Amino acid sequence: MGYPDTFEGFQVTSQKNWSDFKKQEYKAKPFDDHDVDVQVEACGICGSDVHTINGGWGDAPMPLTVGHEVIGKVVKVGSKVTTLKVGDRAGVGAQVWACLECDRCKSDNENYCAHQIGTYGDKYPDGYIAQGGFASHIRCHEYFAFPIPESIPVHEAAPMLCAGITTYSPLVRADVGPGKVVGIVGIGGLGHFALLWASALGAEVYALSHSADKEKDALSLGAKHFVDTTKKDWAKPLAFKFDFILNCADATDKFNMSDYLSTLKVNAHFHNVGLPDSPLPQLKAQDFAGNGCYIGASHIGSRPEMLNMLKLAANMKLKPIIETLPVGEAGCKEGVEKVNDNRVRYRFTLVDFDKAFPDRS
Repeated sequence: MGYPDTFEGFQVTSQKNWSDFKKQEYKAKPFDDHDVDVQVEACGICGSDVHTINGGWGDAPMPLTVGHEVIGKVVKVGSKVTTLKVGDRAGVGAQVWACLECDRCKSDNENYCAHQIGTYGDKYPDGYIAQGGFASHIRCHEYFAFPIPESIPVHEAAPMLCAGITTYSPLVRADVGPGKVVGIVGIGGLGHFALLWASALGAEVYALSHSADKEKDALSLGAKHFVDTTKKDWAKPLAFKFDFILNCADATDKFNMSDYLSTLKVNAHFHNVGLPDSPLPQLKAQDFAGNGCYIGASHIGSRPEMLNMLKLAANMKLKPIIETLPVGEAGCKEGVEKVNDNRVRYRFTLVDFDKAFPDRS
């Protein structure tokens, strides 16, 4: 049938063979009045993609097109769309729908809507399974398609749509800025964005990592200090130091949490955005009592936060560290396997979509 009734994408058909992608045609979701179609030009590879297709986060519907860091050109808009027009540069992140009527949605917390639909693998009310951005096109509600500043290169803009907003939102909600001392744990795909944002927001930033070879990168991204957490008693000089810790690591199950919590100021927060497959370490109430600290987590961010983040990146010319791969069965496989093995600095973006989908229109 072809576009606009069907899209093409690189799909995984089995969690057993989670890194084997096959180019396939699939039915597009019915087009609604508030929908926009984006012809994909680039898509980041996120740890969430890997956790989903390899079963780390549980079962997923198959076949599935993953990818929720999507940049491209708007090629179709619904009759009630007001935020974008055909020809605009737009991005789609990890959410494609919410009710926009509940208290959470009306308070710029649509990322916590009880009826939210993620970009891939979630089910619409009519039963359609959402499909992501390793594809010729993506279709979503206009509220979740964002204008992308032209000054941000496409391969750098893509990872901002998930890794970027996932780290930006908790920082601004914690009022990170001048006068605050912030610790960023885990200098990877998420953590390297967190360093950029925390520094740009004006905080004094510490990078906490078990990889000493990342010190140069961490300092270049905005950290003022680097702490090697493999060293004995690393936490002692940092007692009661941090106003906020953003944990971006994917191996928190291996942490001695009492060390990390001891570095927080009174009533400060240890906030998780890395979401590993394994449970958090066992904790006692006493671990929190010494400084009255808290532990929490968050899920992506809101539309206003996304727009402000993109504006900050454009205005301050912030540059993440990104590798690119050509989209295709081989490129998708290489990308997810390297992300799974932590062999990327610091995010992958799939490019060359016009070559992979030469007949889309």
